[in-house]
Amino acid sequence: MTGGSRAKVIGGILLAVLLAGCGDEAERAGRGSIPLEGFTAEQIFERGEFEMERSQPDTAAFYFSEIERLYPYSEWAKRGVIMQAFSYHRARDFENSRAAAQRFLDFYPADEDAAYAQYLLALSYYDQIDDVGRDQGLTFQALQALRTVIEVYPDSEYATSAVLKFDLAFDHLAGKEMEIGRYYLRRSHPTAAINRFRVVVQDFQTTSHTAEALHRLVEAYLLLGLTQEAQTAGAILGHNFRSTTWYDDSFKLLTGRGLELEAAGDSWLAQIYRQTIQGQWL
Repeated sequence: MTGGSRAKVIGGILLAVLLAGCGDEAERAGRGSIPLEGFTAEQIFERGEFEMERSQPDTAAFYFSEIERLYPYSEWAKRGVIMQAFSYHRARDFENSRAAAQRFLDFYPADEDAAYAQYLLALSYYDQIDDVGRDQGLTFQALQALRTVIEVYPDSEYATSAVLKFDLAFDHLAGKEMEIGRYYLRRSHPTAAINRFRVVVQDFQTTSHTAEALHRLVEAYLLLGLTQEAQTAGAILGHNFRSTTWYDDSFKLLTGRGLELEAAGDSWLAQIYRQTIQGQWL
């Protein structure tokens, strides 16, 4: 090992020890009391990376934010902002992650990491919608942010993942409509239930919930005595989802009453049947 190499290694060890000491001090006295002004932006950045490696994303975010404060116009500050977004997201502090990602996009819209910032911004919404009982406003915001990734950064490495998550979020919205529709149906409010299932069939027809929505429409319309609508829902179900149990259930319901699964009347369902199955758009 040459003298220069030996000096670099020793310097790195000393820096790690010194910064580790700062970390101990942070735990004793609070991070805000650490005098970081004596460190370079690169040194503080390395400390942030060290905290990430030891699974302390909150502490890492603090160090990355200090770079932005102490060296606001440096290249390290730019890297610090995107790492703040990443660290906060790892800490599940979605509001601060979103704020940092948006700040990066505002300051560095043409940077190569802009796609990642937009993706992190989308994730700050998406990762909160895993429960269909949550506020659906988060789902809409996730969809909008994911659409931006897909449309503005189609060639980025995040576009494929954004498309997958967009489809899942879209499916989630349909699931919420189904949940409410089933609630109304169980409580013998078929008209209110139909309004929810109609949304799924018309607006979320590419999701995994469409077959069940059509079957529930058969059930609801039969409760109301609207047999033509029930038959038409069954006809659409039979044409597009014949291999599902929902079709089997609707078939039994309708034929058990002597009804055929065929388009009848001129309801909104009949229009969908003519448009999507018969190809009649006028």
